[in-house]
Amino acid sequence: MHQGQGAVLRKDIATRQGISGHYLAHLFGKLKQAGLIDSVMGPGGGYVLARDASTISAADVLRAVEETLDPVFCVDTNPAVTCPRQDSCVTHLLWERLGDQIIKLLDSVTVADLCAQARRLSADKETIL
Repeated sequence: MHQGQGAVLRKDIATRQGISGHYLAHLFGKLKQAGLIDSVMGPGGGYVLARDASTISAADVLRAVEETLDPVFCVDTNPAVTCPRQDSCVTHLLWERLGDQIIKLLDSVTVADLCAQARRLSADKETIL
């Protein structure tokens, strides 16, 4: 929402989102490691996106913070996670197909898209008030 306006303080983001500053620091460490955000030191410091918002997908963010994109454990893409019923489970293919659709959707939505939606929601709220 603030791209191009300078760095944003972590505490301001935590307050706006209603989450712990420590938890946000944990997430930001992962986002920085994934190359999605940069930290700016010194006066006026804080955090900025490392890339244009239109090039960062929702899936990129979720993958960076190590969230699973799989709908159920048995279709986890991690080879160490297997379901003993996989070959005989009638719903396994359904879960795989659902997982593919979830990933396709998350890959298609960018941070810029989410910001545009947030602006529309904010404008709609102001119109109602």
